Amino acid sequence: MTRFLCLFRALALLSLTGTVCSQTSRSVPNSFPQDYPGKPTGDFSPEWQNYFLVKNGSLPNVTFTLSRNWAGNIPVNRTNHPNDTLFFWAFEHTDGSLTQNASSSSDEPWAIWLNGGPGASSMLGLLLENGPLHVDDGGAIIPNNVSWDKMVDYVWVDQPVGTGFSTAEATGGYIQDEDQMGEDFLNFLRNLVKIFPSLATRPLLLTGESYAGTYIPYITKTIFSTPEPPVNLTKIAIGNGAMGAEPEYEVLPAFSLIETYPQLIGYDPEVYQYFKVQNHLCGYDFNLTYPQNGKFPRVLSPQRPSDGARAAQLINQQPALVRKRLTALAHSVEAPEVGIVRRESLPSLEEIERREIKRQSWLASKRSVLQNRDLSGRANGTIDPWYGCFLSNEVQDYALNFSMPWNLSVEIVVPSLDDYGPYNVYNLEDARAPPLAIDPSEFMNDNRTRAALHAPTSKNWTLQINYPFNSSLRGSPGANPFGDPSVEAVAFFDELASNATEHGVKVIIYLGNDDTVVPHISSEITIQNTTFGGIQGFSKKPSTPWFDDSGNFAGIVHQERNWTYILVAKAGHEVPEYQPEAAWVMFREFILGNNQTGLLTNSSTTAIGGEDPSLLIGPNNILPGESAILYGSGTATSLFMAPSATIAAWNSFFASVATANQSLSSATGSSSAGAANQTGGAGGAGGNSSSAGLSVTFGGATDWKMPVWCSALVVAIVLGGGTPM
Repeated sequence: MTRFLCLFRALALLSLTGTVCSQTSRSVPNSFPQDYPGKPTGDFSPEWQNYFLVKNGSLPNVTFTLSRNWAGNIPVNRTNHPNDTLFFWAFEHTDGSLTQNASSSSDEPWAIWLNGGPGASSMLGLLLENGPLHVDDGGAIIPNNVSWDKMVDYVWVDQPVGTGFSTAEATGGYIQDEDQMGEDFLNFLRNLVKIFPSLATRPLLLTGESYAGTYIPYITKTIFSTPEPPVNLTKIAIGNGAMGAEPEYEVLPAFSLIETYPQLIGYDPEVYQYFKVQNHLCGYDFNLTYPQNGKFPRVLSPQRPSDGARAAQLINQQPALVRKRLTALAHSVEAPEVGIVRRESLPSLEEIERREIKRQSWLASKRSVLQNRDLSGRANGTIDPWYGCFLSNEVQDYALNFSMPWNLSVEIVVPSLDDYGPYNVYNLEDARAPPLAIDPSEFMNDNRTRAALHAPTSKNWTLQINYPFNSSLRGSPGANPFGDPSVEAVAFFDELASNATEHGVKVIIYLGNDDTVVPHISSEITIQNTTFGGIQGFSKKPSTPWFDDSGNFAGIVHQERNWTYILVAKAGHEVPEYQPEAAWVMFREFILGNNQTGLLTNSSTTAIGGEDPSLLIGPNNILPGESAILYGSGTATSLFMAPSATIAAWNSFFASVATANQSLSSATGSSSAGAANQTGGAGGAGGNSSSAGLSVTFGGATDWKMPVWCSALVVAIVLGGGTPM
């Protein structure tokens, strides 16, 4: 799948505390909008509607009917920067709904979509996620039957200036920080509503994902602080949002990934205990209570390895070189200077046995940490000297070297598309290498498309840019790893929540359960650390199921005091891309609509729709991931899945951990997130199965037996003609 964000490429590259995407030798690009025939003169007005209209039949290779739509560049009115513009592409959901006059249908909602980055184009959301036309893996343009513009007028906007088809002047034209981004966006809206006057009073749904988790709060703050804002904001919806400091959503949740997808560690209880100890030593074992008791401290940058050279390596090197230690253990090389060894075929039994010996060597080196633990399960050991507290790195490295199916393929990184395999940081259940790559660039840069959309000719459309804050590719002192000098959005969430309540603005936070870039636990911590409606966090753990239109389980929803949390099952970082039908229902019911499923009112003790704690497993009450992992390359549909006995063995172990934690909490009288009913099944491969061996099938070939020692590592392999996902 095509990937969206420079932010998330940086996360996958594990450059966690250095200047992200550092390309100081490159110049900052300069761009400007293009004037097309028929451009009106004077200020913006409804007269501009005809100019921005995308004429029927003007888009190449679009053979189906689209609703009326408009596109082009609108300036942000930045002083001394007339060429700073934002590019928009707007679709109306019924004929005339977007062009109606200011006094018509003032109660009919409209919506804006933003992708993140920073520096990612929102046309990716339109063309790959929730827009009316999509680019498929062969480059064809196809209709999307569950596009969100079928329900409301929708506007996709490339922002900040300089992103996608938006333009920016090289000298001082790019935003300095998120406050300036908010002002730019408000000025864009001031011009937009002059063109489409009804948008000024109709309810606005401000939606987006990823680094839009920073953009949207800053835009909302700007609207709240503006005496007469140009729009009527009523709801904000953030998907898999980067709302906090980078370590809060990238490093802290690493242990939760193991609990969601224990296949990552071959379902090995001893490896689980090792990472649990490291998680505690690094201070990442936050205790969620409902309601929350006290504020969580700000998560600082991860503690680095004691060796300075190794620390620099973790921070600055590319992924193939970052994973030196585990690669060395896996391949009997003390100091390899190259990345993962390329494998063109499945490993032989002998290779698997050799790798298991190396895995045991790795584990033996960790046992000194595991042995220094008291009965409470709290570690007295030491932080791993090679990884420090870069736990996400270590989990990823372990999977790539020791856990099937991730250790069966060479690691493939396609930087231009933010594409990764077999460890897909955007969608953990997809271990294809390379993953399915979809690139809209050819369509967007076709001169016919460019002319139809009134797009600039001074630049090519790109999936993303390394955003040059303050018009510089050099990170400024105090900037986050992505070059953004702004304080993280969660720093003002209490104030934002208070203003949202005052202005009647609803907050929706949704996440895909299979995302490793912004795992859901980070957003749960953000919610529990925010005071809204006079109470800190939710008063009950989210556990109400919701379902799609076919009656399939779609995830968990919880609502209190005008805040909504939605966890989408089987979805990765881009929820509308990975689960389009469920995302359609989510938007219709919980973002556009006011479905009360999961709502806990002041007068009730149980959420509407009921609560089902059995859906959540383990000591931290997680929604288990998928038991089958997609494997192969490109369009492959083969699956890796553990035997049922292996999964059962792990579930038994996992339930015992939850029970022990619950007993400890009761004995100490401390408040704890607690352990839910352990009847749910975890996804998985591996574990300490008591079976005599594992059957491994190679594309219909005769089964052969693996020894018991490999049951923690090997899964049943189905290659060619595998069961579709």
